[in-house]
Amino acid sequence: MTSRGSFKSSRMNFKVQNEPLEPKGTKPTREESSILEIFVLMIVHVCKKILFFDTNLKIAVYLGALFLLSIVADVLTFPKTYFSRSDNIFNQYFVKIGWFWTLFMTVPYVLLTSYTTCCGKKRLIATAHLARLLVATIFWYTWTSVFNTIETNYGRCNTKLYDNKIACLKNGHFWNGFDISGHCFILIYSSLVMIEEAKAINGWERIKDFIRDEKYARSIDDKSASINPLKNITTEELNILKLSYENFTPYVRAFLIGIALLQLLWDVMLVSTILYYHIMVEKFISGVIAILTWFVTYRVWYTIPNILPNLPGEGIFKYYNKDKPAAATPVYRKRSATNGKHFMGMPIGTNQESDGLREETR
Repeated sequence: MTSRGSFKSSRMNFKVQNEPLEPKGTKPTREESSILEIFVLMIVHVCKKILFFDTNLKIAVYLGALFLLSIVADVLTFPKTYFSRSDNIFNQYFVKIGWFWTLFMTVPYVLLTSYTTCCGKKRLIATAHLARLLVATIFWYTWTSVFNTIETNYGRCNTKLYDNKIACLKNGHFWNGFDISGHCFILIYSSLVMIEEAKAINGWERIKDFIRDEKYARSIDDKSASINPLKNITTEELNILKLSYENFTPYVRAFLIGIALLQLLWDVMLVSTILYYHIMVEKFISGVIAILTWFVTYRVWYTIPNILPNLPGEGIFKYYNKDKPAAATPVYRKRSATNGKHFMGMPIGTNQESDGLREETR
């Protein structure tokens, strides 16, 4: 006769009939994030908060400052500061060559992000993405040339000896013309362009999850329906995407941080220009032109289907829903080898299964 203790011991060597089997070949999970990566992602998150402040509200602030603050500046004399000097380092080495700095930050950023999302298709990268910066450069050059032409042709020297701006200024006189503020234009237009181009970072961290899941699905020849945006790209494109994403992501993050810092500097220099330079109408007109140029391109032209260029972040797959922004991607850690279903070698079931096991082993 088998004792009750022996019966209990033997029953513990077998799985309960209703206990679910341990899954085989589970989907791989995210790798553990390093402390450095978490720190960088925190900085990126702050930069995104700075850049992606409600654009419509930002434009309202720009217009309000150009109108109201400029009127105050025309009436009152503000105390002189380092920023009121035209030879300050920020004006000399940043604002005066402001479009160079804008392109210096945005061209590599757009190139890296578009190369990744277009899976290395050079023609698509050039026509759908880099073309936006070419268009912006043409508008910048055209408008600043128009401003200079208006001031030169429709002004006069403070002495009748000279009717030419260059000769007037060269001989120490003052040229009185309608000087539409090129500084206000470039500071506002550059800020809006950088904000739009930076939007390629939205949903960027999810691409890593899409790549991992698609690689796994193809490794097991999974033919079931999938919502993964990479399901329709070829294996070669997937391999290019994986390699470029892994290699370029650190640089994409670095350029995003640089864009955010430059955009902050542009806002500071815009306030300085409003307070100390030009009259209200000259600043307000240039600001309106900058905003209208941005609106016509990024809010109208680039949104038209089947017409190039495309909006930032668009490629041969869609990784970010602009109408329904994705929640922030959490930082995952590796699962244990037991997938969280065992503790000290014993299976962990639901409360109901555990209760049933206890009842049968009493």
